[in-house]
Amino acid sequence: MKKLLKYVIVDIVQNKIVLIYTLLLLIISMSVFNLENNTAKGLLSLLNIILIIVPLICIIFSTIYIYNSSEFIELLVSQPLKRRTIWLSIFSGLASSLSFAFFIGAGIPILLYHADATGFMMIAMGLFLTIVFVSIAMLAAGLTRDKAKGIGLSILLWLYFSLIFDALVLFFLFQFQDYPLERAMVVCSFLNPIDLGRIQILLQMDISALMGYTGAVFRDFFGNSTGITLSFIGLLTWIIFPLIISLKKFKAKDL
Repeated sequence: MKKLLKYVIVDIVQNKIVLIYTLLLLIISMSVFNLENNTAKGLLSLLNIILIIVPLICIIFSTIYIYNSSEFIELLVSQPLKRRTIWLSIFSGLASSLSFAFFIGAGIPILLYHADATGFMMIAMGLFLTIVFVSIAMLAAGLTRDKAKGIGLSILLWLYFSLIFDALVLFFLFQFQDYPLERAMVVCSFLNPIDLGRIQILLQMDISALMGYTGAVFRDFFGNSTGITLSFIGLLTWIIFPLIISLKKFKAKDL
């Protein structure tokens, strides 16, 4: 597994798309911090990039990489290697390479300009979201053999988590605004990894006061060590659950 993992990592690190992704993240991160006199404003500007752009790049790149490596995967399957080893090596290679790219592109500038609890939380959420959407990409690629359908499914999943989910939540909030739904909102936040990352970063920035009573509920639940631990457990679940399903699909797939 070590040799296969090393090959996947080297192959991805040398990929031009990953190099461009790292460079663009670095340029954007340095720019937002240098354009703002207040580093907190720069961190807030970087928030949308981490919550929207990073998951998009990770899920699309990972899906395309898996489909482009289909012949290589078929060759590995014909060798005396367990399918579990092959699939987990590809996942580990993608996750570690894209996490390293994120850390170089966004993590280092954050540490240089805002090395406090908020900065560390933003780096942690960025790394978790990177791995989560690699796992979701593995699931999307495992569900269909058609490359176009797989990429389309990945984009649809990204749209759902980044835009559609919040729109649905707002719709239900308006429909049942006469009922106390704040506690239900806490539960709903665990159904979307992007929301979990957003809540933790905003709480560290102390912007929850602008969210009214709902923000107070989030602070009461997520603002303590138990809530933070549960958030990380939720994100770990979002990594493990899609990966397990995709692994089962890969084991049963007739290549």
